[in-house]
Amino acid sequence: MGKALYREYRPTTLEGVIGQEHITDTLKNALKKGAVSHAYLFTGPKGVGKTSIARILAHEINGLEYTDESTHLDIIEIDAASNRRIDEIRDLRDKVHIAPTSSKYKVYIIDEVHMLTREAFNALLKTLEEPPAHVVFILATTEAHKVPDTIISRTQRFTFKPISDEKTFSHLKNIAVKEKIKITDEALSLLASHGGGSFRDSISMLDQLAGLSKDMYEVSDVRMLLGIPSEELIENMVVAIESNDMNSIFENVQSLREQGIDSGRASLSISKALRNKMIKGETVIDHGRAVKLLKDLLPLTLGSNDFIGLELAIIDVIDVANSVTEKPVLPKHEVPEPKTEISKEQEPETTQPEAPVKAKSLETVSEKTVIADDYNSETVNFNDDSWNELLNNLKKKHNTLYGVLRMAEPNLDGDILELNFKFSFHKKQVDTSQNTAILKDFVNTYFGTNNIKTTYDKNVAEVKPSTVTPQKLQKRTINASVSNIFEGAELLES
Repeated sequence: MGKALYREYRPTTLEGVIGQEHITDTLKNALKKGAVSHAYLFTGPKGVGKTSIARILAHEINGLEYTDESTHLDIIEIDAASNRRIDEIRDLRDKVHIAPTSSKYKVYIIDEVHMLTREAFNALLKTLEEPPAHVVFILATTEAHKVPDTIISRTQRFTFKPISDEKTFSHLKNIAVKEKIKITDEALSLLASHGGGSFRDSISMLDQLAGLSKDMYEVSDVRMLLGIPSEELIENMVVAIESNDMNSIFENVQSLREQGIDSGRASLSISKALRNKMIKGETVIDHGRAVKLLKDLLPLTLGSNDFIGLELAIIDVIDVANSVTEKPVLPKHEVPEPKTEISKEQEPETTQPEAPVKAKSLETVSEKTVIADDYNSETVNFNDDSWNELLNNLKKKHNTLYGVLRMAEPNLDGDILELNFKFSFHKKQVDTSQNTAILKDFVNTYFGTNNIKTTYDKNVAEVKPSTVTPQKLQKRTINASVSNIFEGAELLES
């Protein structure tokens, strides 16, 4: 079994460390003077060299040669995530007084030190306050804000920086040459930019890419490997947002699904594209809506399959008021207050909808053309007030389901509530067992039936990746009718 590339190219000397010269130069000068501190604290993001430098330093202060396979009785590594309790630290505190076996210093490297419990930190503090002369502690953490100030004040702190894309690119290119991996500069640049300032992550992605066993690796290979959407698709999405083009937004999200794109990567790419346009002053989205979208996309970048959340985040900032010539007015109808109480057996297992407005019987409601805030339909035999009331109460407790359900065109046929969607993936979301159970409780409350039938328009279910250029999208009129633009989308107040 071959060694992973990130281990193969892990530095073994302070001179070999790239991108942290402000730290390695200071440490080298201190070692020359023989000025060894009893405790160091290395802080910074993952994969930037904290543990590597800790190991190198532990060997160099003892005059030992370091390799990736090096082990020494006087250099003890502790993973605080697995040894975070006070008992482990008490055991450490008892053993620090034992002299080194063959070296000048006994060095304890405690990784992810922020994971220690409060009691364990208190026990460690006592050792740091009066350390034996032969002991050196090197603490490392990605979350320095979780380390108590009393611990930090008793250490020499070194803050590691994310590695620049330029240095990551150069390092990856050197590795590719040595490993005889043929890859384009554009593909290397994409790996470097998506490494997040981490050498380890970037090298690991290069190693994974090399596993495809191709003669030449292109940028398309990197996009496929990492689930990164094309620049054209992201640009189309941003322009669709700027143009308040709901149809294009749905089509582009569907394209992301069909191409197997990671929704977290897509959210990150949209955020970067929008941020760059804001910096250059090129976006036509007003500042408030742009900032809101960036905030809503941020938590989505950590996921991998939340396309509904992605849709909702984008739809929530669409400026519907400026995308139609005249805002439709929902006809007003007098609706009687509900009189029927729900029995305990009928109560939903999750949350009960708030007191509804009882629907009129179908015999008393004449057929009419409805253009409602939550759906756009032709002449239907359906009580729009009760449907809107259901959606409004659903939104308060089940926002994700509400976001999907508002895309439906509803119709009550006898005792069957029919919900027709434009896209199949909206239908599938409603058809999950959890969402179906929730919806049945609400529908029973408002319309006195548990019979729900979901369908979708098979003529548009298979959406192909958008081929509309940004220039064509920008030429689309934003004064189109509701039915042409939104096809079932909710009209949101700006």
